[in-house]
Amino acid sequence: MRRIFLCSLSVLVAYALFSAAALAASHNPADYPLRVHIFRHNSVSHYYDRSLETVDGEGRANLFENSDAHGIDFRYHCDNRLMNSIGYETYRARWKKPGKELELLQTAMGGTCDFKVDVKESVVYRKHKGVVSEVPAADFKEWMIKHQYDPEHGKELPVAADPD
Repeated sequence: MRRIFLCSLSVLVAYALFSAAALAASHNPADYPLRVHIFRHNSVSHYYDRSLETVDGEGRANLFENSDAHGIDFRYHCDNRLMNSIGYETYRARWKKPGKELELLQTAMGGTCDFKVDVKESVVYRKHKGVVSEVPAADFKEWMIKHQYDPEHGKELPVAADPD
């Protein structure tokens, strides 16, 4: 009888631990308040028995946090392939280690990516005619205000500014 009780208790404890781990790895978009716009990246795909295991690489992006944009250089590790942002598209993200590591939500793929980041305080990246370059963050902030662009707060497409 005692053996049955201990086995049942062990199963309940294991179930509780697995349930807590599943809840901790939330894929709820509301849990990812930041936005990341990826301009470019490179990748290396790792396979096991002809199945994709992981993908890693590095790249450049803009991070939108507190209605401000910052350029980031990143190294990443994903379970799925990562894609550059198209147009003004952004990925949802959250801090794992503030200022150092982000978790990016891949909604379409159903997974996440870990990003180790170097945050650039005074510059953002811009793509013009296929070339990615740095611009002052203050200039980009003015552009964001003028065009009512703030992907963090649902303003995901810039609008034409009112004529002066």
